[in-house]
Amino acid sequence: MKPFTSDVVIGIECHAELSAKTKLFCGCPTKGSEEPNSRTCEICLGMPGSKPVLNKKAVEFALKLCLALNCEISPELIFSRKSYFYPDMAKNYQISQYEIPLGRNGKLRLKDGKEIGITRVHMEEDPASLVHPAGLKDSQYVLVDYNRSGNPLAEIVTEPDLESADEARNFMKQLITVLNYLEIFDINSGIIKADANISIRESGYTRVEIKNITGFKEIERALSYEISRQKQEVRAGKAIHQETRSWDSERGITFSLRKKETEEDYGYIIDADLTAIDISENWLKEIKRHMPELAQDKLKKFVGMGVKKDDAEIIAADKFLAAMFEKVAEEIDPVLAAKWLRRELLRVLNYSKKELHEAEITEKHMIQLLRLVESRKITDNVASKILEKLVEKPFDVKEYVKKEKLGAVSDASELEKYCKEAIEENPKAVEDYKKGEAKALNFIVGKIMQKTKGKAAPKEVNEIVLRMIK
Repeated sequence: MKPFTSDVVIGIECHAELSAKTKLFCGCPTKGSEEPNSRTCEICLGMPGSKPVLNKKAVEFALKLCLALNCEISPELIFSRKSYFYPDMAKNYQISQYEIPLGRNGKLRLKDGKEIGITRVHMEEDPASLVHPAGLKDSQYVLVDYNRSGNPLAEIVTEPDLESADEARNFMKQLITVLNYLEIFDINSGIIKADANISIRESGYTRVEIKNITGFKEIERALSYEISRQKQEVRAGKAIHQETRSWDSERGITFSLRKKETEEDYGYIIDADLTAIDISENWLKEIKRHMPELAQDKLKKFVGMGVKKDDAEIIAADKFLAAMFEKVAEEIDPVLAAKWLRRELLRVLNYSKKELHEAEITEKHMIQLLRLVESRKITDNVASKILEKLVEKPFDVKEYVKKEKLGAVSDASELEKYCKEAIEENPKAVEDYKKGEAKALNFIVGKIMQKTKGKAAPKEVNEIVLRMIK
């Protein structure tokens, strides 16, 4: 391992639930009834004599992830038993991978271009859900729901390349984008959790693990708190011990759970119930053939089309928005399309509390709207208001503009008439502008926009008003 040089060193172990319909080693559904312990069978309950059968679709999902993260793929898929005695695994071991992970030595690029090393990607079954009625720290008993037990997980383990809480949050965002593009993770209902290993220079890089953090903001909050806690401990002359801590999101603190285990403590052994499976080149070629173009590829393509990098990053990060942009940009200037999708469309969706895939608006409606904007047949102001209505319920844009008489006022004589009226009706604003008050011009322009019901181009109005005043 390379020597550490930064003040803070962070590594992430992320568990993402793969969106297969059935569990990793049995036919029980991964989604459905939420009645406790109703989606179970003898296999996911670990009953004696039950035999696991591997879910091929889950393996293909995990292989897609390994390829997207530029990992070296193992030629064989081998499962191990991770032994531990805890109620969330009824058979007292978890089927996981240890000796030979599915993928290794990968990388994921952050927004700023920094590459984070991926140590390994491996598959494992999800443990049961433990319910602590009075909270993890204070409950006198625990309830166990095995509905989740056996769900397929991909664990992504990074190198200790992250140097701040912000970088860790950025990493998780980029990972979610990859998972979403691959369609192997349900962003609305899928479970994604992170364990973070964190150490600071002042302690000699003694590693502390924080377990089961959920959500991007919580990862940043938990790591920020832990960095501060460790530095305060060192300043107070206290030693930092290798341990496992838990994050209390309500109180905004971490607290000690137990002394940190090492991997050797789990006594891994090869699972004799699951035979080794060859990962052939033909199988990988077939998976690659169905791999989508990923966000990083789309980002380069969009920038190459003349789109600003900031706009391209936001568009590429959303699979649905990127797909719409590509279709719109085939018929509309890409820079104009990017401006409207990245700013106006996202603004309206955010206001309406909708995701793009939930709205009925399609690229057809955006092309109709932006054609009118591009040809200056409607103003930006009118287009924004039409977009707000489109997100509520789509309609034929051209017909709507014609019916509501929303075409842009571009006739020079008509515009000059409105400008002359506004100047004559607001002599004080004219005098204020002549005295050097620039805001007075905006007031006059605003009055003209009212007269035209927002159907005039502000730039043209400005030019006419300035000419008339002078």
